[in-house]
Amino acid sequence: MLDSWNSLLGGFAGALTPSNLLFAAIGVLLGTAIGVLPGIGPAMAVALLLPVTYAFDPTGAFVLFAAIYFGAMFGGSTTSILLNTPGESASVIAAIEGNPMARSGRGAQALAAAAIGHFIGGIVGAIGLVVLAPLVASVAVDIGAPDYFAVMVLAFVAVTSVLGTSRVRGFAALAIGLAIGFVGLDPLTGQARLTFGVPQLADGIDVVIVAVGLFAVGEALWVAAHLRRTQDQVIPVGRPWLSREDLRHTWRPWLRGPFIGFTFGSIPAGGAEMSTFMSYVTEKRLSRRPEQFGKGAIEGVAGPEAAASASSAGTLATMLTLGLPTTAIAAVMLAAFQQFGITPGPLLFTNEPDLVWTLIASLFIGLVLLLVLNLPLAPLWAKLLQIPRPYLYAGILFFACVGAYAVSGQPVDLLVLLAIGGIGFLMRRYGLPVLPAIIGVILGPDAELQLRRALQIADGDWGTLVSTPLSITVYAVIALLLVVPAIRRLRRPAPADRERTPV
Repeated sequence: MLDSWNSLLGGFAGALTPSNLLFAAIGVLLGTAIGVLPGIGPAMAVALLLPVTYAFDPTGAFVLFAAIYFGAMFGGSTTSILLNTPGESASVIAAIEGNPMARSGRGAQALAAAAIGHFIGGIVGAIGLVVLAPLVASVAVDIGAPDYFAVMVLAFVAVTSVLGTSRVRGFAALAIGLAIGFVGLDPLTGQARLTFGVPQLADGIDVVIVAVGLFAVGEALWVAAHLRRTQDQVIPVGRPWLSREDLRHTWRPWLRGPFIGFTFGSIPAGGAEMSTFMSYVTEKRLSRRPEQFGKGAIEGVAGPEAAASASSAGTLATMLTLGLPTTAIAAVMLAAFQQFGITPGPLLFTNEPDLVWTLIASLFIGLVLLLVLNLPLAPLWAKLLQIPRPYLYAGILFFACVGAYAVSGQPVDLLVLLAIGGIGFLMRRYGLPVLPAIIGVILGPDAELQLRRALQIADGDWGTLVSTPLSITVYAVIALLLVVPAIRRLRRPAPADRERTPV
C-alpha cells in the first residue's frame, strides 16, 4: 500500500510538468465540449485523435485521453439537464430529474449538483484505482492462457447480454467485430483470411480505422439520415449554487454513488450506464421523499452523476490491470495503447510505471480543473448546441477521412473506412450495439491467440480450458449470465396474469 502512494507521488511529479498540465486542461475543455454536443461521445473523440497523437509522447497522449473521458462525462450531463438530450449515454439518468429541475427554474442547482458529484465521484474512484489496481495486477501476473481465454469469453458474453434490445443483436454485433478482427494473415499458418484478394488487407484492418469508422462515420451517417433542421430551445443556466436544503439532500448520494460506480465500472459490461441506473434506484429507495422522484429530485442527479464519474476510474482499473475494456471508450483507449506498442495487463505497472502513475495522478488534477473550469463555463457549453448539425458532422467526416489516410497513407484505407462506417450505420439502423463489435475487433485476435497457446501447451487437450480454479469460476459466472435471465423469463407471469395482479 505504501509503495502505491509513493508511486503516486512520483506520478504527480510527472503530471505537474507544464506539457502534461496543458494536455490535462485541453482534454477537460475538449471532453466537456464533446459531451455537451449530442451524439458525440468520448469514444468518437479519442478515435478521431488517435492518428493525430502518433507523434505525441505516450504519457501526454494518455493524459489527454483520460481528461477527455472525464470531461465528456460532465458535458453530457449539461445537455441532459438543459435540453433533456443526453450528450453521452452515461447521462441518460441525469435527464430524468435534472430536466424537470431546469424547467422549474432550478437548472443552476442541477448543474452544480452534477459538477460536484462528478468531482467527488472521480476523486473516490481515483483513490480506488490507486489502492486496488496494483493488487489486481500482482495477482493477475500468475494468470495463464486458459484463464485469460475464459476472462475474454466472459467479456464477450457479458457485453452482449446487457447491451442492445436483445441478446441475438448483441451476439450479431460481436460476430461482426470478430470477423473484422480476423481479417489478414493467420499468425501461425500465414494463410489469408477474409482479405478477398486485396493485398493491402494482408496485414489486417488497423483498429484505428475500425474505431473511427464504427463510431465517427457511422454516427455521422446516422445523424444525417435523421437530421432535424429545427434548433432546440436552450434553457438559461444562470449562476450555479446550492442552498443548505439542497446540500442536505445531496451529500449522502455524493458519497454513496462513487462506491456503486466504481464497482460496476470495473466489471465487464458494467460501465457508467449500469452504474447510474443502480445509483438512481438506490437513491429512490432510500429517499425520505420518493414522491419527488420524476418531478425534479436533486438527489436523483447527485448520486448517479457521482456514480458515472467513479465508474470511469473503475473502467480504467480493469483496462490497465487486465487489458479488458468494459466500455467503448476503454476499447478505443486500448487501441491507443496498441498504437504506441504498449500492452495493458498485469505487467504494465512493472514495464511502464512512469506512464501509469502519471496517468493516475493526472486524474486528480483533471478533476480539479474540471470543477474549476466548468462551473462558471456552463452557460458557454449550452451555446455550443446552436452549431448547425450539418456543419458539425461534415467536419467530423472530414477529420475521420484525414485521420484514416494518415494511418498508412493508403487510399484503400479510405474505402475500408467508408465500408466500416456503412456497417456502423446499418448496426444503428437495426438496433445492433456498437460496443460488442469494437470489443470483438480488439479482443478477438487475443482470444484466438490465448486459445491456441493453451491448446498447444496441453497438446490439444480441450480439458485444459477448465483446468484452473479461476477458469472454472469464470465459466460458472458465464453460465449464470446465460441461465438466470432465461429462468426469469420463464417465471414471468403471462399477460393475463399480470392484468389481474394488483399494482
